[in-house]
Parts: sequence; C-alpha cells; structure tokens
Amino acid sequence: MKNNISLLLYTIIFALLINFNLIGQDFKVAIFLNDKPNNNFDPYTFFDQKAIERRVKHNLPLFDYSDLPVNTTYVEEISENVNQVKAVSRWLNAVIAFADENQVDTLKALHFVKEVEVLKIYEKAISSKQIEINSGWEKLRVKQINRMGYQFFKDQNIDGSGVRVAVFDAGFPYVNEHEAFQHLFKNNKIIKTYDFVKNREDVYGASSHGAMCLSNIAGIAPNGPLGLATGAEFLLARTERGLLEPLSEEENWLMAAEWADKNGADIISSSLGYTEKRYTTDEMDGHTSIVSEAARFAIRKGILVVNAAGNEGTDAWKYIGTPADVDSVLSIGGIDPTNDYHVGFSSFGPNTLMQLKPNVSAYGIAAVASKHNTYKTISGTSFATPLTAGFAACVLQLNPGYTNMQLFKAIEKSGHLYPYFDYAHGYGIPQASAVTNNQNKVSPTFKLENTGEEFHVKIENFMPDEKPANKSDSYLYYHLVNKNKVLENYKVIKVSTDNPISFLKEDLKPFAVLRIHYKGYTLTKDLKAIEQ
Repeated sequence: MKNNISLLLYTIIFALLINFNLIGQDFKVAIFLNDKPNNNFDPYTFFDQKAIERRVKHNLPLFDYSDLPVNTTYVEEISENVNQVKAVSRWLNAVIAFADENQVDTLKALHFVKEVEVLKIYEKAISSKQIEINSGWEKLRVKQINRMGYQFFKDQNIDGSGVRVAVFDAGFPYVNEHEAFQHLFKNNKIIKTYDFVKNREDVYGASSHGAMCLSNIAGIAPNGPLGLATGAEFLLARTERGLLEPLSEEENWLMAAEWADKNGADIISSSLGYTEKRYTTDEMDGHTSIVSEAARFAIRKGILVVNAAGNEGTDAWKYIGTPADVDSVLSIGGIDPTNDYHVGFSSFGPNTLMQLKPNVSAYGIAAVASKHNTYKTISGTSFATPLTAGFAACVLQLNPGYTNMQLFKAIEKSGHLYPYFDYAHGYGIPQASAVTNNQNKVSPTFKLENTGEEFHVKIENFMPDEKPANKSDSYLYYHLVNKNKVLENYKVIKVSTDNPISFLKEDLKPFAVLRIHYKGYTLTKDLKAIEQ
C-alpha cells in the first residue's frame, strides 16, 4: 500500500514538473500551411497496394490534395524557427512544434504560413478501471465469441482473412513471444509496426493494454480463439505512453491514422479516448478534438474506425469520450456477460449533437492473453472494442465489396436489439447470422393492447420460471422518439409478469414513435395516430 501511494505521488509530481517546465518557456503550436507541391507525387509508389484498392472501391481519387506530403522546404524552415518539431500532418497540411513567444511571431510572418494555433499542454496520470480476475477465463473465452456468432463464421470459413486491421494502443509487449499470437508471425500477418511515442518500429514493449486488445481480435488460446478475426492482417501502432496522457497522444493518433491509411488499413481498432480536464462534455460533438478530426479524415479515406465508448459510466463525466463522439465512428459500449445488460462502467451516449452513441456493444468483461503465456479476464470497453473490430473484419471478408459506411450500417443492423436502440446499448451485440439475408422472421413475443386510455404490453405465453438461453431475453426494452426524430427517453425492465408495463396515451402525445423490444421481436408504434 505504501509503495502504491509513493508511485502515485511520484506520478503527480512528475506530471506537474513537466507542465511547470513548459509553461513560460514554450507553446505547443499547430502551424497550418498555405499550399503543397504536387508535381512529383506518385500514389502507386507512396501507398500500399491495399490503400490503392480501398480508394478504388470507394471511388476516391488516387491523386488527392490531402494525400500530398507536406512541403519539405517549409518543414525545414519551420524547424529553424522553433525549439522542436513534434509532428507533420499531410491531412491537415500542418506542422506541430514547440516554440516560444518570439518564435510564434516569426512563424506568423512566414509567407507560406496560413495560421498558427496555440494548443493546450496538459498531462495527467491515467486512471484505470480495469479489474483483473485470473480464474474463469476459459468459459468466458467461449462465451465472448459465441455470443457474436462464432459458429456461423466458422461454418463459412470466415476468419477475417484478407482484411487489414490497424490497432492503436499503448504498447504490445509479449505479442512476439506469447503462444496466442504465434500464428500471426508464422503466417506473416503482422504487416508493419510503429511506435509513435519513441519514433521507432519496435512496439513490443510498454503497456500490455495493446497486447490484450489484440488478443480479442486475433488471439488463439490452447482450446480455441479469443477473438473472431484470427486470419486478419495487422498494423500495430503505439500511440500512448501508458502512464501519462498528454495532448501529444492525440497527435500520435493522427499520425498513426495517416500511417494506417498509407499502409492499407481497412479497419482501425482504437481502445482509447480523451475526456475530462482536456475537454468538457459539451465538446463531445465529433468536431472539437484533434483526434475527432483525425478519425473523420480516416473515415473519408474509406477506413472503418471502431472506438471504445469509454469507462466513465459511473463517474461524474458519465458520457462517451472522443473520438467515440464522431457520428461516423463505430462506438462500442460494454455488456455484462452475466446478464447481457449494460455494464455499469460503460459510458453513455449520445454525443452533444444528440447522435446515437454507442452504436453497438460487446462484452465489457472479457478473456484476454496475458504475459508469460497465461490468460485472464479483465473489464473495460477497451475489450468490447476489439471483439467488435474482429467481427467487422469477418463481415468485410464475407462482403468484400462493402464500403466502410456500408460495413458500419451492416454492423448496426446486426445488433441483437435492432431496430430498437438506446444510449446504453446502442443496437446491442452484433450477430453474425444477421449480416446475411437469411434470417428467420421472429414471431411476436408480445402484443400492445389498446384499452382506450392506455396501451398495455401483454407477453405471449408468459412462463415465470423460464430460463432463457440469452440473459437479455429476460428484459423488455422500450424507447420514445420525439417529433424531431431524437431519442428522448428509454428504459429496460426485468420481465416478471405477463403485463410488465402500460403507457397512458396522454403521456405519449409529445412523442412520435414508441418502440418496444422483447425476446428478439421489436414493435414500432407510430404515435401520430393517437386520438387527440
């Protein structure tokens, strides 16, 4: 206990010293440039072949202004007038650097500089909600993939083959040694790696968080897989320090996204997010943060971005972080495997523009590969995210012609609650069988009886002692959508009688739609027809 307190104090003091040393000396600035050269750019030598193929599939130009490298002459001149260049972004046509006040004035006067923006400098100790349990992992391993339809994919020989996934995290120690990943090296599935924190290719160190996340996409334990996409290809990027979270980690995310695009990623799996003290909840609009801008660029390049909703559900913050706030990012919530219901720590939506978040959910308590060829269970939407990214890779292998947004919509529609949704579960847990057109039609499991002043929900063939195969079948879900097509109210009820809820018509008048889900069946009631 004493050692833990000492470590915490050291961390806090170290973070304060960093900030103290920077304040009064350097500003971190983003230097936006006026133009780019384009006379020597050859996309066929600049991009990996899979990046070219992705652009062709999405009808994107192979010669796009945002893809052109930043003018090296400009970068050289900037480096002579700053204390340190930290990053160069072709998408933003910008250089990020440390500069003092006089240097900022000099930069603004350069003829090729469009704008100089002073960025926040902030570092904090990471708070982790991960709970490790070293027993019961094998049972959970089986459950976490079967709940998403592992057998369906297996029967069709679908394992993510041919799909390239970029994983952004805080490090990948023991990936190159652990038995769960040996098939990736044997089959040359690790295409490229890069550590954007230390500017080197070796990523097999630092935080084990990335290794655990990767195992939930592609790991294979002695008795079977930990994730669904064991045949996928991977780009591994370290973007996080692990102990501290400076703003530079968002810049690293941007650099990694450009790198992933260049090297042919189809999917980005990011179990990362940025919230309090850097931003306010009002700024979770999908546009304010650096990392949201990076995510939107990646999406415009045809990449599916899969990102954790966050673990702030029981904190004062409560809501999703960024870049999970971006409307076209597939944001992933957490489900408790013991009851198939929202796990308490999983962050809630929507974003501040009232757009649906999370989009879908997966198990937020999962079995993962740990150090020394061991395995354990651990909690966090960090692990629901790679489970979903692996699912996405399998869907893309099954439907190789899908664009990233077709893939996005297919995963939403595969949710076990679809077309019901809410700000805790999204559309629910993606189901492999639902990504084809061969689904069996679900028979009604309840009726909505009109009694004049009320609607009664009447459960069909109610059996109070029944033990459902899926725990979520114990719950009735309903939501109310207002006349502006925004979800305004939702609730989940444990069903214990054949009439679990009734609705007064008078109370429903402000709303446009009532949607109820129970045991796989969804009823959508148009409330405009309610007698006034």
